[in-house]
Amino acid sequence: MSGLPGHVACVMDGNGRWAERRSLPRTAGHRAAEAAVIDVIETAYAAGIPWLSLFAFSTENWRRPGGEVGFLMRLVQRAVRKHAMTLHARGIRCRFLGDSDARIPASLAGDITDLMTLTRANTRMTLTVAFDHGGRRDIVSAARSLIRDRVPAEQVTEESFARHLPHPDTPDVDLVIRTSGEQRISNFMLWQVAYAEWMFPRVLWPDFRAAHLWECLDAYRRRERRFGDVQVPTMTREG
Repeated sequence: MSGLPGHVACVMDGNGRWAERRSLPRTAGHRAAEAAVIDVIETAYAAGIPWLSLFAFSTENWRRPGGEVGFLMRLVQRAVRKHAMTLHARGIRCRFLGDSDARIPASLAGDITDLMTLTRANTRMTLTVAFDHGGRRDIVSAARSLIRDRVPAEQVTEESFARHLPHPDTPDVDLVIRTSGEQRISNFMLWQVAYAEWMFPRVLWPDFRAAHLWECLDAYRRRERRFGDVQVPTMTREG
């Protein structure tokens, strides 16, 4: 299909509410979210979308109860181990966007490194998992990098600044999908989403499937992206 976005990012929201509506613990919502993650990856892959980013764990999520955080760490590790070879076989390059926080279990950090190493030469699609990620922190990190490199202030441009961000080859996001109907940025890839189109389907993330993603992609194709420009209709004159 023509007109599809080159970079889709998903804020996977609604796991807790999905569980609460079923009188289940919040961890059940996180566990149910895995099926949605795999379905979205497979659908984006089949559609030929070259870049997919998923917001899995934010810097603010460390404030959650210790039991829930620990469960999320174990869940991510199990998913990495379970799906690593399939992702590699698909030709998907896997990357993680975030700090190597000391609170991340060493075994999980090792599995993440192994997955990135295994898939680093793949070119079919790039899957970025924002894990222990904060958009503001990335911008501060880029500013510090410029200072360390002693780049003169007058030489700092948007292009040079972007080269100091984590994974600087990441293109701007074209489409952001935030499930559950909430309409917030939540400190997600702040630099990269500057000109993104946003969609807020009301479906909770554990119920998000291929059909929902295709609805968002089709709606994106019908939007007119002007990037601040004004397109004036061309007037023709007869006679």
